[in-house]
Amino acid sequence: MAKGRVPTRDELLAFIRDSATPVGKREIARAYGLKGDQRIELKELLRDLRDTGDVAPDRAKTFRDPAALADVAVLEIVKVDDEGHLLAVPHRHDEQKDGPPPRIEIAPTGSRGGPAPAVGDRVLANLKRRGKTVYEARVIRRLGSGPRKILGLYEEPDGRGGLGMVTPTDRKLRQSFDVRPTDKNGARPGDIVWVEASGGALSRRAQIVERVGALSDPRTISLIAIAANDIPVDFPEAAVEEAERARAAPLGQRLDLRDTPLVTIDGEDARDFDDAVFAEPDAAHPGGWRLLVAIADVAWYVRHDKALDRAAYRRGTSVYFPDRVVPMLPEALSNHWCSLVPHHDRPVLVAEMWIDAAGHLKRHRFHRAMMRSAARLTYTRVQQAIDGKPDREIAPLMENVIRPLYGAFKVLLAAREKRGALDLDLPERQVRLGEDGLIAEIGVRERLDSHRLIEEFMVLANVAAAQALEQRHASCLYRVHDQPDAAKLHALREFLGTLGVSLPAGPRLRPGDLNRVLHAVEGKPVARLVNETVLRSQSQAVYSPDNLGHFGLALARYAHFTSPIRRFPDLIVHRALIAAYGLGEGGLPDADKGRFTEFGEHLSMCERRAVAAERGALDRYVAAYMAAHVGASFPGRVTGVTRFGLFVTLDATGADGLIPIRSLGQEFFRHDEGRQLLIGERTGETYGLGDRLRLKLVDADIATGGLLFEIVEVIERVERQATPGGRPPGHRTALPRRPVAHRDGVRDKRSRRRK
Repeated sequence: MAKGRVPTRDELLAFIRDSATPVGKREIARAYGLKGDQRIELKELLRDLRDTGDVAPDRAKTFRDPAALADVAVLEIVKVDDEGHLLAVPHRHDEQKDGPPPRIEIAPTGSRGGPAPAVGDRVLANLKRRGKTVYEARVIRRLGSGPRKILGLYEEPDGRGGLGMVTPTDRKLRQSFDVRPTDKNGARPGDIVWVEASGGALSRRAQIVERVGALSDPRTISLIAIAANDIPVDFPEAAVEEAERARAAPLGQRLDLRDTPLVTIDGEDARDFDDAVFAEPDAAHPGGWRLLVAIADVAWYVRHDKALDRAAYRRGTSVYFPDRVVPMLPEALSNHWCSLVPHHDRPVLVAEMWIDAAGHLKRHRFHRAMMRSAARLTYTRVQQAIDGKPDREIAPLMENVIRPLYGAFKVLLAAREKRGALDLDLPERQVRLGEDGLIAEIGVRERLDSHRLIEEFMVLANVAAAQALEQRHASCLYRVHDQPDAAKLHALREFLGTLGVSLPAGPRLRPGDLNRVLHAVEGKPVARLVNETVLRSQSQAVYSPDNLGHFGLALARYAHFTSPIRRFPDLIVHRALIAAYGLGEGGLPDADKGRFTEFGEHLSMCERRAVAAERGALDRYVAAYMAAHVGASFPGRVTGVTRFGLFVTLDATGADGLIPIRSLGQEFFRHDEGRQLLIGERTGETYGLGDRLRLKLVDADIATGGLLFEIVEVIERVERQATPGGRPPGHRTALPRRPVAHRDGVRDKRSRRRK
């Protein structure tokens, strides 16, 4: 280290990253012997590193490697290694996204005089860095007592004297457990079971406490995801009884819309219909439109702090699997009284909206109403009708219903394009199950204008709901989608730079800037890769009482209003509107007006839990489908690059898997995080994002949903350019491997599929 001169950017970066603890400006200045103006230059250099995400600032005005864990963290104790060390991983660590966890050894001093921590415990701990990926943890306190239940696959391997073994279905939990014959509780080899570890912190022994089902039974696949994510399945008896006591709502003071030809438009397999639409020209303003979006009046049936309300809040959202749905509300409501079935009176909350010829929302009002659906339509039938092939039911509706809907849709679509909403082109995987309950076919879901029509109507109603609550100075639970953070933008810019694609500089970006990138690569071999990478750079959409706007949709305000059957946030917005407009019973009670921060945190967690369960189940279904093809080869693309290997996606099925770095041969591969490459130190051979490969399937693990591949050959490599200055990028922030819960800025509205 040269004393008396300001370090270069790379030298400063290395100094901070190599430090076992966060370092401050004074400490750096002292280490390099800096004085006077040199300290000012150091300050500017640190600010630059912070703004680009290369280092992470702490509250104590110190800086650390962004990849390093915080000094205090919540940990989960997952195993005992062969030397008897108790090992932990960061709480909510996602190995698919974050890669292998660092090695965190629990110091053997106990928790300040309390009982020693054990496998299965969740603890708050002080961390001390011992190396790049090695930490020592001293437990401050236990947050959850062990032993906890662990889900796993029970087997009886040969040569163990009758001793069974349970391997966790969670890939984070790397320790298997021994089960004595007296502790297997009727389980058979191949069963998915719940076990409880016993015998203390260093024991590998466990007893089976519950059998979930045989892994060979396709119905068990979803049950694994339900159990692993603690998805509530059974409704309390009081909630079921409350739903079954429900009866038709009276007309009372409701607006009577039963003669208005509102229609529902959903997928062919939908069982509940909670939204209906209508449009007509605005006679007072040429080129403008009057729109109605009618949503099932769930607030009439689900009242504050009743059994139904508590059960629905605990669930937060419905959860959708290939073979079943875990609904937020019992079927007596979701498939009957709150379903807008054709030709039956149903109570609704209606957003009445007027737009001008440019698609701007000019005014709106909300009503409690009674409607009678004129028809239950599907996306496919409506699309065929507008393409000139209406069926017998739709033909009489063409002039007064279908054409006006499309007229309003075209205006809304033009407004969306003008404001620059993020327009990603990502095909959605469609899974079809066979009679045996397993996947029979994996294809791409067709994207129709009829899908987009309903999406635009729902977006407009969601905007109107947020505006209405703001105008009446009422609390609102917003759906917020923040700007991508500086570190992700820096990573995205450097990656796009390797493809010769530029992104405007600066910490703030507009969705239109990203759209220009997407349009620049449209039709090129890297188009899908760029779309996926842009998606992974996005922030996660959450619920919050603080309005941060919606980046993906390029909207200043946004709330979820359109599906209270399956999302509790929508029910809160309905209650807030009922109270704000004085629309009668079932409005937001005063007791809830101070709970919106709690609502946002809990319901965002419920959404993440549901998405994790849905993703885990689909991964396991795909693994079961692919298990019959072990040894076969498939074309695919690299979709993620990490220090431990390559993530790949198959072209035909969209199946995701891993190529472990150890399978690439004896050569040492260096991970270039900025350019998303693995580079061979000896030969210079590279593997990077977007490269097309022929892959051999080596293993398909149904219990965990993991697929392992080996490279057969390189079909095509993406052409890359050197980064500015010809040096490898220095940042450490990799783009996450795949999107997380409900990025609403994605054009295809997956939440409408989850019916």
